[in-house]
Amino acid sequence: MFTKEQFTRIAQKYMDMIFRIAFGYLKSREDADDTTQNVLLALYRSDKAFEDGEHLKAWLIRVTVNECKKVLRSPWRKRGEPLEDYENTLEFRDDRDRELYAAIMALDVKYRAVIVLYYYEGYSIRETAQLLGVPPATVGTRLARAREQLKLTLTEAERL
Repeated sequence: MFTKEQFTRIAQKYMDMIFRIAFGYLKSREDADDTTQNVLLALYRSDKAFEDGEHLKAWLIRVTVNECKKVLRSPWRKRGEPLEDYENTLEFRDDRDRELYAAIMALDVKYRAVIVLYYYEGYSIRETAQLLGVPPATVGTRLARAREQLKLTLTEAERL
């Protein structure tokens, strides 16, 4: 169990990561906000003893993925907001970053998840496999396919 101060510090540190993963899965700001809140609530209620910060982070990602899957299975699943509406609230360094973000968000969820965890959160293929509950070879295949789709999408965009 965490003290109020510990929980606040942890929530502030990991809230953005949880939201990014949830939004990557759900493509809806409201659903990602709800999922972030549910994950942090699960952490607050948890009496689990974490070995270190990496163990805590891995637990939060696993709970986030599970919460997202629960939302996606829900019969009351709302339609996602148009990606452009959320994209307009983000700040990008240049147009190339904006194009990359849009291309990643256009990928199927199984490819988006491995891209976000591997490239943006810095997990290895083995760690990503554990977090998603799939074999490492599957993560490698999904990364390769995602890279190929991104390459095609971005080179087609350059031609236009």
